[in-house]
Amino acid sequence: MNKTELIDHIASKADISKAAAARSLDAIIGAVKTTLKKGGTVTLVGFGTFAVSSRAARTGRNPRTGEAIKIKKAKVPKFRPGKALKDALN
Repeated sequence: MNKTELIDHIASKADISKAAAARSLDAIIGAVKTTLKKGGTVTLVGFGTFAVSSRAARTGRNPRTGEAIKIKKAKVPKFRPGKALKDALN
């Protein structure tokens, strides 16, 4: 499912226009991004938790030349599914 299909699904289930569904989805995504950027977490009970994790600096290899390269430390988004989501899939 891509973003357009998700907007269509939200619009039909919530009985709202596609434009309103798009605005609400954009607002949710924006809120999650803003919170994660500040280092916080977003917990949606029954769905899951979005959080930020730190990846340490490390040495990698250039696959073309085999040369060792330094990879900087990075912050990466993580998602941990909630129990209800796991149960819905199994």
